[in-house]
This record gives sequence, C-alpha cells and structure tokens, in this order.
Amino acid sequence: MTAGPILIWGAGAIGGTVGAYLRRSGHEIVFVDVDVDHVAAINRTGLAIEGPIDNFSVTGRAFLPDEVTGRFERIFLCVKAHHTPAAIAAVAPHLAPDGYVLSLQNGLNELVIAEAVGAERTIGAFVNFGADYLAPGRIHFGGRGAFVLGELDGAPTPRLDSLAGLIRTEFEPGAIMTPNIWGYLWGKLGYGALLFATALTDASIVDVLDAAPYRPLLSALGEEVTAITDAVGVAPEGFNGFEPKAFRPDADPAARDLSFAAMVAHNRRSAKSHSGIWRDLAVRKRKTEVDAQLGPIVDAATRLGRQVPITATLIALIHDIEDGRRPLAWSTLDLLADRVGHARSEESA
Repeated sequence: MTAGPILIWGAGAIGGTVGAYLRRSGHEIVFVDVDVDHVAAINRTGLAIEGPIDNFSVTGRAFLPDEVTGRFERIFLCVKAHHTPAAIAAVAPHLAPDGYVLSLQNGLNELVIAEAVGAERTIGAFVNFGADYLAPGRIHFGGRGAFVLGELDGAPTPRLDSLAGLIRTEFEPGAIMTPNIWGYLWGKLGYGALLFATALTDASIVDVLDAAPYRPLLSALGEEVTAITDAVGVAPEGFNGFEPKAFRPDADPAARDLSFAAMVAHNRRSAKSHSGIWRDLAVRKRKTEVDAQLGPIVDAATRLGRQVPITATLIALIHDIEDGRRPLAWSTLDLLADRVGHARSEESA
C-alpha cells in the first residue's frame, strides 16, 4: 500500500489533535468536519493546538462532508460515537478497496464501522489523551494518555505495524499495539461510566473521583460494568490508573483504593479538568454520547438476562440534564447514589 494523504473525518478534539501533529511533521492531511465555521477557519488561518503540551498552528485543507472527493487508503474516523452510523455511510464511498478506517473514538464503534465496510477494512483504537474543541480552528491539548491500536481479530499485520510506527513517531511515543483491542474498548466503557458519573456535577473529574462519600457509588458502578464485561467473555484491560480487576466483587478493597488513587493522580497531571461529557452538557449544550457508549452495556445485560440498574439510572440522569430537567450538581449525583442503595436493598430482599 502506498502512503497517500490521510483523511481525518471529524476534526474536533481527537481528530484535530492527531491530524495537526501529523500535518506538522509533513504528512498530507485532509480534514473533514460538519462545522462550517471550523472548516472555514482551518482553510483561512490554519488549525491551532493550544495548552501545556504544545502550542503550534498548521495549515491544511478542510472540507464539509459533501465537498469531499476521491478515495483514500487511510481514513481516521474521529466523530462522536452517536454520529458513527451517519459518518461511516458518508465515509464508505471514499475508502479505497485496499484501505482501512481507523476508529479514533470512544465506545464500541468498530462494530458499526465493520458492518459498513468490513472487518478486514477496520482497525480498532483506544485513546485516552485529554483534548477539547475550543473554537473554530482551535483545539486544547491538555494531557497525554494511553493510545492503543489493534486489528479486530487480534492478528499482527504490516499495516498495523506501519500505523503504530506513525503514531509513535509523530504523536504519542508510548502508543502500543495489542492483540486484545476489545479488552481495551470494554475497559474504557468501565472508566467511561465513572466519567459520566462525574459529569452529573459541575465538579472536576479529580474532585469526584477523590470524594470519599461517593466512593461506594463509583465502586458499585464500576463493579456493574465489569461484571457485564466478564459475562460477555471479554478480558478487560487497564490503563492510566483504571484497573478492571479492582472492580470485581471479590477484589481486595486496597487494590480498588490504589486504582482510584492512580486515576486521580493521572487526571491531576492533565490540564483537562472536566470530561468531554461535561463539556457537551455545560459548554456546548448538546447531546452526549451516553446512549452510544453506555447503551451497549444495557443491551448486553438484557441479552444475558441480567440487570444493570445503576448504569440505566446514570443514562436517565444524563438525559435529564441534556433536556434541562436537572442541574449539573452534587444533588444529581446523590440521586445515582440513592439508586445504589435501592439496588443493594433489592439484592438482599
């Protein structure tokens, strides 16, 4: 496969950051985004990366989805999880026969992508670096995090070696390849559930994860998601302080405390104080990825004949905030804590 331009579909926090680094190193990048002002700004003055990690600007070509022409061997899909079905339908005609789509997203979007273009033309990825879209043409890169790549069937391939080399050289030196990409993706669902819980408040990720009164709630939520992960036969992988094994019911409490301490330490090092979920709710006033990210946990539980009451309540509370029925406040997190109490009572009844 020859190295042609890379198509970055979704030039926001994740796609904009990775794309800008690759462009700065001389790679030909084509940015695509649905935000008219963002596309115009990139074409007019370039794409700027700001924050404690780096400050630089790159020039680049940017297009709206219906302006894209041609086929590409390498396409990085970087849209929000709930936009994946529409995005991959638009992307598919631009994928070369021997090309691939790399999912740089949160959730299990590789399933949707593979259904549209084939598993053999899909590469999975797990990313946990901190970045935010600030304004047209401006991305805040607040903290480094795990970057993992893997073929969906776990096989080692030359294209995976090449892609990992590209990411290590140009963006994240610590990027790794894995034969268990699904383990990382399901592991991120467990950590992501904790982040959704923190987004019920106006407090930072660190303040919520480090709040002793809410540790039983967060532990129960982590247990619930990890139990479903185990039940579907996936071995979850840990990263950046989150250790799935510490959230099994029989786990040593000391190991769980160490995991929380490590997650707090990791997030303290980042200038990204709040999650992208919180930013969608508090700043951008738009729908979050809650259904696309946590919905698969509820769906899997249903297939298994099991209940996930805490996760289901968390999803409902996020919808309440989206629709203006509840505030971003500790009192909203208290409602989730109440659900844990009810769940425990129901189990013992």
